[in-house]
Amino acid sequence: MFVDRAIITIKAGDGGNGITSFIHYKGKVAGGPDGGDGGKGGDIIFVADKDISGLADYYYQTKYVAESGEAGGPKNCFGKSGNDLVLKVPLGTVIRDKETGNVIADMFNHGQTITVLVGGDGGKGNARFANARRHAPHFSQTGEKTETKRVILELKTIADVGLVGFPNVGKSTLLSKITKARPKIANYHFTTLSPNLGVSEYYGENFVVADIPGLIEGASEGAGLGIEFLRHIERTRMLVHVIDISGVEGRDPYEDYKKIMAELKSYSPALAKLKQIIVANKCDIYGAEDKLKEFKKQLKYKHPVVKMSAITGENLNELKKKIVEVLATVPPVKPLEYEEFKYEKPERLSYEIFKEGETFVVVGSLVEVLKRNVVLSDMNSLAYLQKVLRDRGIIAELRKMGATEKSTIIIGGEEFEFID
Repeated sequence: MFVDRAIITIKAGDGGNGITSFIHYKGKVAGGPDGGDGGKGGDIIFVADKDISGLADYYYQTKYVAESGEAGGPKNCFGKSGNDLVLKVPLGTVIRDKETGNVIADMFNHGQTITVLVGGDGGKGNARFANARRHAPHFSQTGEKTETKRVILELKTIADVGLVGFPNVGKSTLLSKITKARPKIANYHFTTLSPNLGVSEYYGENFVVADIPGLIEGASEGAGLGIEFLRHIERTRMLVHVIDISGVEGRDPYEDYKKIMAELKSYSPALAKLKQIIVANKCDIYGAEDKLKEFKKQLKYKHPVVKMSAITGENLNELKKKIVEVLATVPPVKPLEYEEFKYEKPERLSYEIFKEGETFVVVGSLVEVLKRNVVLSDMNSLAYLQKVLRDRGIIAELRKMGATEKSTIIIGGEEFEFID
């Protein structure tokens, strides 16, 4: 099953907790604090891999969580950091944030690596909180918790040449003749259900060819295989437009050409402007010669036309030669141009205060940090909380907003009395 679009949930590892521990050994009953820090959580890393062809793995498994850091240990031992989670994707995969649609990365080159989510920092052990006035802190810091994010993985095939045309016009047969690819070939519509890639060679010049599943009228609006595969033509440098010049299925070759061009233009005007070569296929069928003359007259020399039969291989080298000549005049495929979007860690010192009668609620990332640092059952830890509130100006702002000794202050879900 070919999958070129998937939505997955990712989460970096949480930081490990710092621990509260004191030195204990024979002859030393009340030693100092020796609680170690927790380990850092693992990152979520994406890597572009040329040996992967689709996103099927991400269709069946949609949640990915990196390993969390381990808790610290006594004797000032650091906790082990969590392992990073590496997710491999095919070349041409565009990673977007699900909520905003912003592009995080275009995985264009083999080996390209990007860290999308950074693991949480480990919490500090109680040894970190000892100072000249606090000799035996009975509290430690919990590890930083990370947020869950949803991202869209969208594959846009990277190729030099895109084969386009109506279903059953011979694109797959042509691909099998000019490359070593072996796509499924049969005499019915929509034989090709996913893009097939092959590498062709002409006197030392190599180029990548993509056989795009057959398009029909209304494809840009979702008809047939529709828009699901039109995105794969966006990365091509030029088009080879395959026409069934024989008309054996009762369709007019020039009308087919116009309909496909209309769909390309409707999806993206830039696609319709790509240089293209028209392959007048099935010329070995009786009556095709007359239809080819009429087609060329209607086309009015807009594009070069190569008469051929994909089945017999007639004029195969002429087609390769023209493709190489056109590719020499067009720029190479480039990654998307976009404003890079990054998941940033929240600013740890921000806060807001909301007043509800005599109740004041303090929220923000500073509060989340305090929740990790403060142990309410420990007097030293509470003193640390009061110092932070004072140093950060929260006490002064509460007073300015009208807080009195009758007021209730809520911080991190815990209620406190306001004492001026």
